[in-house]
Amino acid sequence: MKLLIFGSTGSVGRQLVEQAIAQGHTITAFTRQPPAVTFASHPNLTIFQGDVLDYNSVEEAVKGHNVVLCALGAGRKGGTRSEGTRNIVRAMESLGVKRLICQTTLGAGDSEGNLNFFWKYIMFGLFLKQAFIDHQSQEKYIQQSSLDWIIVRPAAFTNGKRTGTYQHGFDGNARGLTLKISRADVADFMLKQLADDTYLGKAPGLSY
Repeated sequence: MKLLIFGSTGSVGRQLVEQAIAQGHTITAFTRQPPAVTFASHPNLTIFQGDVLDYNSVEEAVKGHNVVLCALGAGRKGGTRSEGTRNIVRAMESLGVKRLICQTTLGAGDSEGNLNFFWKYIMFGLFLKQAFIDHQSQEKYIQQSSLDWIIVRPAAFTNGKRTGTYQHGFDGNARGLTLKISRADVADFMLKQLADDTYLGKAPGLSY
């Protein structure tokens, strides 16, 4: 497939690029600062320089792709994820590119019940409040769209290896989760959604 990856230089985005190339896909990595990209050169990888907050560059990048994957990050800041995603959705709808697979966070929407006290009230309630609000807005733009979307809600990231073994699609009140998932396994799960309709129009949680 021809894949466009937003957030390609982030911790999850890099995993998406590397794993997608290994699977034989043709990749366009959207990035604001190409000189900072340290991907190994590959004939199936193209670097597209642009700003996700600039609609025109987003639309230009979306042209000709089968699937768009979004792993935008902005640390604790708010705004970039939601506004960038709104541009992505608008461009995809305009160009007729249907499938969007977007990484947000466990705890958003109806998955709030999966969080423990620490994550619900300390991390997302205080330290990461703006980032969490940004993810909530990001999801709304996607859910209100006409796209064939899948929202992936991972637990806290670790630097572990790709295992391919994790819990997904659990109930919003599920207990006993570690509330951790490796970035490599987040990418693994997102790429498994390229042609799988199991979670179409849904927002599965992801955790060990």
